[in-house]
Amino acid sequence: MFIDVADKKEFLVWLVHNVSFSQREILWILNYLINHEAILKNVHFVELADKATRGIKIHSVEMEQEPIMLYLEGKQFNDTDQIFHEIRMNWKKPLYLECIFEDAWQNSRYIGILEDNPFASWNEQIDDELFESIDDYLATQEKEAKMKLLYEQIDSSLEDGNIDAFIGLTAELNRLKTS
Repeated sequence: MFIDVADKKEFLVWLVHNVSFSQREILWILNYLINHEAILKNVHFVELADKATRGIKIHSVEMEQEPIMLYLEGKQFNDTDQIFHEIRMNWKKPLYLECIFEDAWQNSRYIGILEDNPFASWNEQIDDELFESIDDYLATQEKEAKMKLLYEQIDSSLEDGNIDAFIGLTAELNRLKTS
């Protein structure tokens, strides 16, 4: 999925102006990304950036976690100079950025630029039990909708005096009720 650089930039500008971070260096790094569109073109906003081969997680001041963390080939780094150096020197490589701040899921700018993480796809995180319950729910909803339609058609056939349609529709409704 291609996300426009202007949308990424707009979100980062919003983030810098509206979210507080415990380290000013995080703002410097974000401003660096804002001012370098060639780098920003290769930045992908994702969830679970720690699963990526080259990911960064930043946490707002409200979150009680490491303010910034670089995940590189399975190793972790929290030194902002080292993180900045990695961004600057490897600007042509994809960088997966996760921004964790209060009410992130209510922020339309953030949701608008969020991409699926190729290293931890969202649909791989859903367990089989949840899939089964969703399937059961949808099957129940489908059955109820079919029954409602059949009741309406039965009423219509009675109003029209169409006995053949009435018999066929009630037989179908009875089959549906017993299945």
